[in-house]
Amino acid sequence: MNMDFTYWQDNDSFIGFINQYPDYETQGKTLDELKESLIDLWRDLEVGNVLYSRKIDTLQVA
Repeated sequence: MNMDFTYWQDNDSFIGFINQYPDYETQGKTLDELKESLIDLWRDLEVGNVLYSRKIDTLQVA
């Protein structure tokens, strides 16, 4: 499974979010650490450990 994420470097930290969940940012000291944090966040969001999480979906209009 692949997921898109957005990230940037702020001084000595990498900050980012999963594109499907832009309200939930996480960080790491390295890009690899950020990716691990994003995977942990993804798991928490998918099993419902984060209350009131907003999701993005696509609506098809005829």
